[in-house]
Amino acid sequence: MHLRDDIPDIVWPAHWSLLGGGAEEGETPTEAVVRELDEEVGLMVSGVTELFEIRDELGSGQIVTFFVVAWDGEPQTLPLREGVRLEFFAPGHLRTLTIPPFIRDGIDRYLAARRT
Repeated sequence: MHLRDDIPDIVWPAHWSLLGGGAEEGETPTEAVVRELDEEVGLMVSGVTELFEIRDELGSGQIVTFFVVAWDGEPQTLPLREGVRLEFFAPGHLRTLTIPPFIRDGIDRYLAARRT
């Protein structure tokens, strides 16, 4: 999870979220997430799998695409370029975090699909 900056001008300030960001003109959602992971934490990834889309009804109103990618490492080794902190959490610990509702819904949906 990625702790967002506490800046009033951004959507969901001081909330735990997932890494990512908006697509630039002409960019696919997959290209955007690969670029954003590199820009935000210097993470070069391949094998990105698109999961589903959810609308951020209470924030930006945008449709957000969720992805999954495998990475075997420690978040402390990544050069954080945006936000406050990166941290891994066990699924049971997520209920204690301040997470935007659409992100929580996406995580719950992903975890439910993994169980089946």
